[in-house]
Amino acid sequence: MSDPSARKLPLHVAIIMDGNGRWAARRGLPRTMGHRKGVEAVRETVRAAGELGIRYLTLYAFSSENWSRPEPEVNDLMGLLKVFIRRDLAELHRQNVRIRIIGDRWNLRSDVLPLLLEAEETTRNNTAITVCIAFNYGSRDEIARAMQSLAVDVAEGRLRPEQITPPLIASRLDTAGIPDPDLVIRTSGEERLSNFLLWQSAYSEFVFLPEYWPDFDRALLMRAIDVYRQRDRRFGNVASTSAAAASPATPSPPASLAVGS
Repeated sequence: MSDPSARKLPLHVAIIMDGNGRWAARRGLPRTMGHRKGVEAVRETVRAAGELGIRYLTLYAFSSENWSRPEPEVNDLMGLLKVFIRRDLAELHRQNVRIRIIGDRWNLRSDVLPLLLEAEETTRNNTAITVCIAFNYGSRDEIARAMQSLAVDVAEGRLRPEQITPPLIASRLDTAGIPDPDLVIRTSGEERLSNFLLWQSAYSEFVFLPEYWPDFDRALLMRAIDVYRQRDRRFGNVASTSAAAASPATPSPPASLAVGS
């Protein structure tokens, strides 16, 4: 008999890790302390997702717009990334975690790119859970790079314009070969995508949590998954008979209210 706790478990969870700075400010701490506590939340989330049986976890670690932040903060974030990879890579590899990096790699700092490539290469054949780290990532940039790739193929005669289809576009995105996220979570109470997985999240379910990222843990992950399990995913079709019969007569509260307390 199947485990009822695994019912409607999302195959792919994507998380916008928001609120490190505000978490620190509320405690009278420098922003860097929020980022450091956020790394601990990453460790716990990766571990919890693997134990729950989630196959793909995508974390929005550093956007292409984040370079505009003050240089000391950017340097601290880069330092935390390097420490995370150096300290945690062996343990992640031991846990059979596969690391995949999505985002523009061309202009990355020379002290960061080799570490990211090492993480990918070391864990390439692991099979337990794939953790996608969105680094120097912006979805509009990702889509533009995919379009440029297709345009080159058209210009050089390898492809006709009418052959460009949604599946072909998806195959040129950074996430090629990875299923679209079933569930997108954003912490800190903000309710926007912020240039994250715009193409891939076309039919994702969204859960917005009021808690800041440094406070994220297994319990909050389960809370978001429980909300996801209550959703009727129709992908453009009509609601199932059972879901329609179970629907309340009055509208449900917004997801952000349903999960906040």
